[in-house]
Amino acid sequence: MKAIVQQRARIARVRHVQHLQAAAAAAAAQGQLDQLELSAQRLATLRGSLGCAPGLSTGAALSGAAELALRLDNARIGLTDAIVSARAVAAERAEQRIEARRRKESADKLDSRAAAALARLIEQRASAGQPRRTAPAIVGDEE
Repeated sequence: MKAIVQQRARIARVRHVQHLQAAAAAAAAQGQLDQLELSAQRLATLRGSLGCAPGLSTGAALSGAAELALRLDNARIGLTDAIVSARAVAAERAEQRIEARRRKESADKLDSRAAAALARLIEQRASAGQPRRTAPAIVGDEE
């Protein structure tokens, strides 16, 4: 019975570590998503700040600003695919974290039930007042 309790405790420890790993992976994926979204927001802000200054401007200045605006738009559009992919990865990691949490809680319950069963067994043996045999009786060993 004690071996079962030790095995369940070991399983509970493994499940706890798995949950910690899954939570770390989910946090990293969410951090990557946040970083990509922040980059897209910065590109949009920078693109929005490009405007013509009041007054006279040369064609070269307007052409340069238009070229920069086009490049910023292309970079932001390029980030869209990465953001969609990062959202999918973050959602998957969150599901894995939830599943790991469920397995951890299940292992904790099994561990506590096994420990309680062992405690009951020890209590029953102690209250029975009969010592437990450590070795089987040998035939012919009579006194």
